[in-house]
Amino acid sequence: MRSLPRLFALVFLCLVPGALAQAQNADASDTAPSASASASKQEVNELRKEVVEQRKTIEELKAIVQKLAESKSAADTASAQVKSVADTGTVQASAVAGVADGGAHLVDTVLVQPDPDPPAAEAEQAQPAPVPKSPPLTAGWNGEHFFVRSPDGQFSISPYGYVDTDYRAYKGDGAPADTFVLRRARFGFQGNYGSHFDFALLADANATSGAVVRDVYLNVRIRPEFQIQAGQFKEPFSQETLIGATNLDFVERGLQSLLYPCAVTAYRCPGVTLHGDIAGGVVQWWAGAFNGRGGVTNNVVNEPELVGRLRFYPWRNTNSRWLKDFAFGGSVSHSRSRGLSGDVSFSGTIPDQTYAFFPQLPINGPIERYAGEFTYIKGPYALRGEYVQQQEQRDGVGSLSVGGLGFLTLPGIGAKAWNIGTTFLLTGERRPENGTPRVRRPLFGPDTPGGQGRGLGAWEITARYSGIQADAPGGNFLNFYTPGFVPTYDYHTDQISFGFNWYPNYWVKYQFNVNIDQLHQPSTIGQVPQNFYVLMQELQFRF
Repeated sequence: MRSLPRLFALVFLCLVPGALAQAQNADASDTAPSASASASKQEVNELRKEVVEQRKTIEELKAIVQKLAESKSAADTASAQVKSVADTGTVQASAVAGVADGGAHLVDTVLVQPDPDPPAAEAEQAQPAPVPKSPPLTAGWNGEHFFVRSPDGQFSISPYGYVDTDYRAYKGDGAPADTFVLRRARFGFQGNYGSHFDFALLADANATSGAVVRDVYLNVRIRPEFQIQAGQFKEPFSQETLIGATNLDFVERGLQSLLYPCAVTAYRCPGVTLHGDIAGGVVQWWAGAFNGRGGVTNNVVNEPELVGRLRFYPWRNTNSRWLKDFAFGGSVSHSRSRGLSGDVSFSGTIPDQTYAFFPQLPINGPIERYAGEFTYIKGPYALRGEYVQQQEQRDGVGSLSVGGLGFLTLPGIGAKAWNIGTTFLLTGERRPENGTPRVRRPLFGPDTPGGQGRGLGAWEITARYSGIQADAPGGNFLNFYTPGFVPTYDYHTDQISFGFNWYPNYWVKYQFNVNIDQLHQPSTIGQVPQNFYVLMQELQFRF
């Protein structure tokens, strides 16, 4: 309301000088000579008309001000804003003065305008309290993967994946045709929530067996010595099982991998495992239960597949350069097959798909596996070895021929396999136990953390000997009611591999292997014992 008197005063100041000027002109006309009398009267009349028009304008302005004042008073009454005591007293005094004079208008009013400088109290009450801005997310590259992390560091997630493209050439009677193969195309996410939860999701766009989703699990780190992992993931049966596909020394795993649990579904099954690292990793342990049939098939018996494993690093916490990275361990597993569900023995097709050295036979009953392992690493040199043994029972399987053996129990199928391989980095990088060497001088791409400029990448030579043997004893049941004959299968095959690995940078790897597959007893009609030669090339990109 203080702006109303200001406006009225400005209007009054603008009009008064004009009226005084007119009055002075009128007086001057009265005293002027008679020759200009007619002109002076005409000017006086014009001035009078202008005064009348100005008075009308003033009255109109008063009416407008009156209406604005009334609307302002109504708004002030309904508003929740708090006015200062001084301003309220001024408005009330002006209104009382107007009523006392008998007028129906406000005294000293001006046109209402927004106050450019409102009182501090009004400004504080009119403006809401500022909302604190949350700090932004953190995103970047940690030297291994892209990541997105919350401001408090409690949540992070990283996309990751890898693509393997192969070319395979075969030589031998009955060998497969030469071909290009998209071996793997896997993409997913991994991360952590808080300081105790890790998670991962990995899908294979080129999956040919089992579920498209390979890994999906949550790991709870209660303590380093005691952790719980649940979901679908690799069964922790042996050391080469848990080596990632991006860290394999050869294009394919050794022949012992034919006896691993869940071999037909990339060694992954739904389940739960307890595990931990004791004394800073000197002892590692696993104890798990799985369905044993992959992610798309439910278990057919009321007995899970049980797996237990121990691994020791006796000199891990010492300063011994020669034995610090030496490790050894062993594992066991137990499961049960069901003849009514059509269960058969392990697949005898070797990993490079050249041939099947052993037929698949009906089984029914317990399945036991045992394994031993060791790893020795010294700088750029690494040596690894495994031994796996398996026994599959054939309780009441009988014979598939009409009028044959009925449901007699046959001797179980026993198998054993071994693998020993070595690698050496010619360019001097250190060979990690389960990882990619830190390329000192990459050929292209981003520099490796700790690198030393450009070069020809890292070069590694490899050699391996692997073998497997399986035995299914037969029987001759010459009785009156269930006569029949069961053949004996006692076959074995060996594989010698050598080649090299080239790492142009830390995220790209090229592998070249030559496999000599020695087939001693063929299981396919028409095939003869012979050596097969397989050239395998694989180009891998990971992120």
